[in-house]
Amino acid sequence: MRRSSVLVAILPLAAAILAPTAAFANEPAIDAADTGFMIFATALVLMMTLPGLALFYAGMVRKKNVLATMAQSLAATAVVSILWVAVGYSLTFTGDGPYVGSLSRILLTGIGLGSVSPFAKTIPEILFMAYQMTFAVITCALVGGAVADRMKFSAFVLFSAVWLFVVYIPSAHWIWGGGFLGAMGVIDFAGGTVVHINAGIAGLVAAVMLGPRQGFGKENLSPFDLTLAIIGAGLLWVGWFGFNGGSALGAGSRAVFAIVATHLAACSGAIVWSVLEWVQRGKPSVLGMISGAVAGLGTITPASGYVMPWHGIVIGAVAGAVCYWCCTALKFRCKYDDSLDVFGVHGVGGIIGTLMAGVFATAALSVGPDTPSGVAGLLEGNPRQLGIQAIGVIVTIAWCVLGTWISLKFVYLVCGLRVGETEEREGLDLSLHGETIHQ
Repeated sequence: MRRSSVLVAILPLAAAILAPTAAFANEPAIDAADTGFMIFATALVLMMTLPGLALFYAGMVRKKNVLATMAQSLAATAVVSILWVAVGYSLTFTGDGPYVGSLSRILLTGIGLGSVSPFAKTIPEILFMAYQMTFAVITCALVGGAVADRMKFSAFVLFSAVWLFVVYIPSAHWIWGGGFLGAMGVIDFAGGTVVHINAGIAGLVAAVMLGPRQGFGKENLSPFDLTLAIIGAGLLWVGWFGFNGGSALGAGSRAVFAIVATHLAACSGAIVWSVLEWVQRGKPSVLGMISGAVAGLGTITPASGYVMPWHGIVIGAVAGAVCYWCCTALKFRCKYDDSLDVFGVHGVGGIIGTLMAGVFATAALSVGPDTPSGVAGLLEGNPRQLGIQAIGVIVTIAWCVLGTWISLKFVYLVCGLRVGETEEREGLDLSLHGETIHQ
């Protein structure tokens, strides 16, 4: 009787103690390893814009426009970051609307120390927000390369703010935030559509609307200092490990596979571009090497987390060849002045890479939070995936063309788009910022 009485007294107490434990076991837990990895990845992606892209672009413009070009990356970082925290993150990654999110996280309302995002359940939601912020930053900054040497600084700043809401946020929600393209089955691991197609198409539209630089096709518009561009390209290359590897949203094998595929694509892109240039022009240029590498990096981006490393070699090689042709032949045949080949490298690369994801996607490798059962591509007997990818490409291009045109028209009405002829001849460093470099 005594033992029975003791058991009767202990069992309810034990149940009370164990019940919360069982309940918490079912709750998502923040993982220290994943969190540390994603903090590092976030820093790498921010480094891609500052100083990576700033140096890469600055080295390819003329001396009189170096500071003005760097200022665009600085401005994009500052303006987009604040707008993203204020409302951009909420509109992209909350709610269940097919076209745009909700305002439930405006100014990060409701995010606490223990908050995790449904898209990344092992890291703090505030970290997921910051990581995605760096993607928005570099996408807006990339567009500046297409209009280098001639766009007003005020126009670029206002354009970045408007375009973020008109084009980037809807596209990111459609693919990554639970929107209709993601629901349709479009896969984009790290930004082939959201980042590269959007940046490239926006750059092309902006270049056409602003018109060519003075002296385009007639004067020597060669780069001022390719050493800066090489350093910038190196920072971009390393930063891309955070860009693509971090898109696994955790420290694991999928992140490593994405990083390896990314590196190999950059290598093959650089090699193919250089070989083509060597054959056609007799000399492989340093500018060609870094351009091919960046083309490979941009093209592997949407496929990186879904493909095997050797697929990265193939994708990078295709990127090196096609992007080379676009930057050396198509650009001059069509007579559009995309100053730093944003469309030829990023736009075309994003299109190729998004389609290639539908070809090479490997079901066994692509299992993740976004694809719980994996995704098979054309090579694994699923041609439908390639068709879905093509729909994603077409929708992204169409919306970006329309949204960019609307954004630029609005900016034109508010403050104009292009500097005056005298200011352009003088150089944007002095005419817009009152500063010059001394070398």
